Amino acid sequence: MNAKEALPRYFRVLDEKELPYYMICKGVPVRSSLDSETYLLWEEHAELVEKVRSIRVPSPVAETNLLDLKIELARRMLNPCRLCERKCNVNRLDGEAGYCRVKESKVSSKFVHWGEEPELVPSYTIFFSRCTFECVFCQNWDISQRDTGQYISTDDLANSVERMLGGVRNVNWVGGDPTPNLVYILEVLKSCNANIPQVWNSNMYLTEDAMALLDCITDVYLADFKYGNDKCAGRLSRITRYFEVVSRNHAIANKQAGIVLRHLVLPGHIECCTKPIMDWIAENLDTSRIRVNVMDQYRPEYKARDFERLEKRLSHKEFLQAYRYAEGLGLNII
Repeated sequence: MNAKEALPRYFRVLDEKELPYYMICKGVPVRSSLDSETYLLWEEHAELVEKVRSIRVPSPVAETNLLDLKIELARRMLNPCRLCERKCNVNRLDGEAGYCRVKESKVSSKFVHWGEEPELVPSYTIFFSRCTFECVFCQNWDISQRDTGQYISTDDLANSVERMLGGVRNVNWVGGDPTPNLVYILEVLKSCNANIPQVWNSNMYLTEDAMALLDCITDVYLADFKYGNDKCAGRLSRITRYFEVVSRNHAIANKQAGIVLRHLVLPGHIECCTKPIMDWIAENLDTSRIRVNVMDQYRPEYKARDFERLEKRLSHKEFLQAYRYAEGLGLNII
């Protein structure tokens, strides 16, 4: 199966036969006052998201629209913060920082990226500093574990995105991890009017409510699936309930949009991580809507040399074992 078959809506947007989801949301009016009780806003949100899926003809921007509603709900999730499954419950509206240490969104870099999967390049990639994980082998540790970059106003970043129209295939929100920056990203999209698909490039450790807010915003999930068990996740990324949360979110994403699913093969982790992940994908997801990237780019970075089996690069033999296992399950491998 080729990329167009697996990601049909994404390619329809690229061919200007449909609008990106976030632009459709702007034309969907909200009945409720944004001062309403949270449960009432969530009820209307669920109703309107279902409506978006059937819209093919663009509508004028509504004075108060579904994107405004998503921003309001996202802001409410900052106090107490429960964007990711760590659920730190700090008041980020007052500048408190949780585990991710994000107080205000800082863009570490933004550029046209040619190193992503073929169907995504060229990609306007916006990197945020900080992350919800502490992966000992992180290849972007200099931005994921440090407070780098600078705040850019939402209007300025929206203008930057608009200037990319015609020169890139998508906007790629990444990090670190984009999850702590969800409110900021939605506010950028409110100011943006570019017919460009949105890619959510994430470790997928979001709460279910955060995933709901991404519904009909994200056109493609560029989604990591790192570990096949919680023991490896806890030891290498300091994460609890990893498999439960990330598998749940991949299943949710599978219903919302197309997925380019990445698995970085780790040395010595074929049996405990690669095979269980590939088995789960084959057994639990609609694989006709997923492209799987079995990645051989592992190299010992950051603190990896302090951990057994991670101190060396992935061998070609191990990578072939991982690749052939996924191939044998009939997955749509990039």
